[in-house]
Amino acid sequence: MLGKLYAKWMYAWETALTTRDENRVERPLEWGFEHLSDFGGDVAAGKVARGEMTGLAAMLELNQRIVANPHAFLDYKTPTDFRIEQRFPELYPTNVRPETLEQEREWKRQAEVGELRKVPFLRFTSPVRTPYAENDAVNARWYEEPQGIREQGLGIRKDKKPRQAMIVMPQWNADAFSHNVLCEMFNRFGIAALRLSKPYHDVRRPAELERSDYAVSANVGRTIAACRQAVTDIRSCVDWLEEQGYEQIGVLGTSLGSAYAFIAAAMDPRIRVCAFNHASTQFGDVVWTGQSTRHVKSAFEHAGLTQDEVREIFSGVSPMTYMEDFGKTGEAQPAYRLKRRVLVVHATYDLTFIRKYSLQVLENFRARGVDFVSKVLPCGHYTTGEWPYKYLDGWFLGSFVWGAFKRLREAEKK
Repeated sequence: MLGKLYAKWMYAWETALTTRDENRVERPLEWGFEHLSDFGGDVAAGKVARGEMTGLAAMLELNQRIVANPHAFLDYKTPTDFRIEQRFPELYPTNVRPETLEQEREWKRQAEVGELRKVPFLRFTSPVRTPYAENDAVNARWYEEPQGIREQGLGIRKDKKPRQAMIVMPQWNADAFSHNVLCEMFNRFGIAALRLSKPYHDVRRPAELERSDYAVSANVGRTIAACRQAVTDIRSCVDWLEEQGYEQIGVLGTSLGSAYAFIAAAMDPRIRVCAFNHASTQFGDVVWTGQSTRHVKSAFEHAGLTQDEVREIFSGVSPMTYMEDFGKTGEAQPAYRLKRRVLVVHATYDLTFIRKYSLQVLENFRARGVDFVSKVLPCGHYTTGEWPYKYLDGWFLGSFVWGAFKRLREAEKK
């Protein structure tokens, strides 16, 4: 009886949180082949224009090409314009609630009167280009490890330790302050952190948007391209960290950030620690069943698409597609003495990443011998950010990252 009441209360709370923002916009279906022009998008658009294929058939064919050769789709050239910029932190809210807008005004006021200090941001041009210049300027707030740890990494002390760093990607529609506290916590552990802005988020968001809609929308090609860009941005950050002397690198992603982080790790064996804060197997299933994407699902329904079709048109950016690659890049190798260590956090009452899809992630990890830890939150997707669940989630993430990096350090001594 108590369990049923708790579930009913949790579902009601979760629904209230997912419906409080009134600036979600339903946009009509667009195939967006132009966003994938260098990977057959132009050819697909031509076939549709000549009446040789429907838009759905052409998009399905393009996804099949990605699935058949994901490495070709996600190949990239390391950026050559890495730089650190000192800037005032800004909020970049994605909702128009009065309390949020007041918070934004207060931060701007503090910057104007000198009550804020500038902080370092890693900036570079994304290997994947889009029609939006601001989106192509990658942004990652830099949390360098404390001075003592840094000196050890440079060999100033005799007891040199490997330099370690995490790349952190928050959830869809996160503001620019989301997950900063995790980065500060990692610093306390002696771990550096890059808090990476996802495509179309905070400072990368085009001026015409209130929310980060272009990252996930009914424009299929643009959504796929956003994932492609996010994955190459993460790997570019790994490149930069290695240039700075970091030897052990991990990635943490929440929700949409989790999907991006998973694919990046599947493509890149240098990522040895992974924390997936909410995870699912199929991108399209999340879009179709999740409360957060009701407006996107509605656009697909109005265009006559089914859940199976939506699953297939996003198969090229679905974690399920990259399970085999993830298992292989996570294996112990001559350069990496231990298997990749992985954390998966899911929530029992999640109405955005439905529980059964999270359990499928665990099943696939077991089948492939992935070295993983599973943690369960007694809440939902949005309520993860509420008291007291955010502290439990922070404990899961922080203790795992600390332990995983400690394990790597100890392996280096042997």
